[in-house]
Amino acid sequence: MKRILQALSIVLSLVIGLGAIALPAHADADLATGAKVFSANCAACHAGGINLVNAEKTLKKEALEKFGMNSIAAITTQVTNGKAGMPAFKGRLTDEQIAAVAAYVLDQAEKGW
Repeated sequence: MKRILQALSIVLSLVIGLGAIALPAHADADLATGAKVFSANCAACHAGGINLVNAEKTLKKEALEKFGMNSIAAITTQVTNGKAGMPAFKGRLTDEQIAAVAAYVLDQAEKGW
């Protein structure tokens, strides 16, 4: 599953980079796992797609697009390495959990949180 998600991430990054319309990256991901990971690790700052640290950089679809965070690859990098006020989750979450939460965030953004 990890290799499939990595391959999907690479393909989607290429498609997005070429300006094509990408299929939803979360189509094959385990959204239930992503929801659990989000609830346990992310909801304190991002419940309902908000951002308590930087109100402009929400998890809403428009903000994800504006800041180039609208892909599995971008969200995975952010969750793994952290940035600014967001802590890194590398070593705290598995690669599979990080991929699942990235897919969950995109899925929720598509649905309007």
